[in-house]
Amino acid sequence: MNVFNVRYKRDSSGWWVATIVEVAGCHTQGKSIAQTRNRLREALSLYVDDVVDAEFIEHICLPRKANELVRKVVSARRKVAEDEAALQSSTMEAACHLTEDLGVSLRDAGEVLALSFQRVQQLTASKSKR
Repeated sequence: MNVFNVRYKRDSSGWWVATIVEVAGCHTQGKSIAQTRNRLREALSLYVDDVVDAEFIEHICLPRKANELVRKVVSARRKVAEDEAALQSSTMEAACHLTEDLGVSLRDAGEVLALSFQRVQQLTASKSKR
């Protein structure tokens, strides 16, 4: 399987131009990144025989400020995902402790955790299946 680096850049007309770095002269374009991405294999097939299994590592070239803003968004999304995973784990642990160890009803556990009793039941059931 061949792996190719692809650089996407916008041209002066606003179209995206994709260049396959490892293959001199191999490029394609489209009105959107998605359209350009869909045309990559066709462009590559003019230079390489087996493009079906080709993998692409994409690099979208943006101005410095845009790159900084995108990095902030990606970092924030990663942190949110980590926080959501920690919240899920803590919520499950609390629901199980309240209902199983302390004998609190599903409804009361839901009140304490600001969840529906159905969600508390789901959490405690999924914990017992593990």
